[in-house]
Amino acid sequence: MTTDPVPADGRQAPAGPVVRYERSGPVATVTMNRPAYRNAQNSAMTYALDEAFYEASADDGVKVIVLAGAGDHFSSGHDIGTPGRDAHLPHPRRAGLWWDHSDKSGAESRFARESEVYLGMCRRWREIPKPLIASVQGACVAGGLMLAWVCDLIVASEDAFFADPVVRMGIPGVEYFAHPWVLPPRVAKELLYTGDRMSAHRARELGMVNRVVPREQLAVRTRELAGRVAAMPRMGLALAKRAVNQAEDLQGLHGGLDAAFALHHLAHAHNAETSAGPLAGMDVRTMKARAAGTDGA
Repeated sequence: MTTDPVPADGRQAPAGPVVRYERSGPVATVTMNRPAYRNAQNSAMTYALDEAFYEASADDGVKVIVLAGAGDHFSSGHDIGTPGRDAHLPHPRRAGLWWDHSDKSGAESRFARESEVYLGMCRRWREIPKPLIASVQGACVAGGLMLAWVCDLIVASEDAFFADPVVRMGIPGVEYFAHPWVLPPRVAKELLYTGDRMSAHRARELGMVNRVVPREQLAVRTRELAGRVAAMPRMGLALAKRAVNQAEDLQGLHGGLDAAFALHHLAHAHNAETSAGPLAGMDVRTMKARAAGTDGA
């Protein structure tokens, strides 16, 4: 099991592996476990998530999968600066056939890696033939949105908020660009143009979130919903999921993701040529500084 290094700034070190897997009856719960870093997603976490989802998919006793985040936040997005950041390391490729990125440079390296761990993994998980329910509290930002959006249902706590602030980096949104399918186009543009937070209640009004519940009831209410879904026939659930996914693809989701992914990497390449790197010199601290006084739920 992969574990995180001890934080250097005195925060409590994460306990146990970066992803926890538990099964209770027909419900498997997959929990991101980097609470000291707001469950920022490094490659170790991405591949551990994939292992857990594969285990749940292969287990005939599992009817429904819940995706959760340990601590105060679901996920703050991709890891762009924790001690466990591992974007430079090789990993066995599972989501596609792009070659190893770790011995490449420039756009070739970044495109190969992100085709695998971001766009590729999200597509792989969206096609899990079992219902996947996101249980979201606190921050669900950028890469966190991608994880929530590949889920079939989203239960959010009242303190949850959603944001994709990467336009501040000169990038047109996260790699799994499902914005115009999970939100009305003008709302998707507002989310991107402003970088503002969207509250859980607003997300529910717009149909992005299924249920909003008190924070202290999030786990219980998510399990209740998972139990109701698990009472349905397995094959019926799998076919219903496939039918809806196919309808989204016919509405252009699959091609739209590819087109937006290309623009995403054009932005990285532009940043690399005109600024202090592919993220336009941004890190967690500068992103927070840019957002100060501008974000509002």
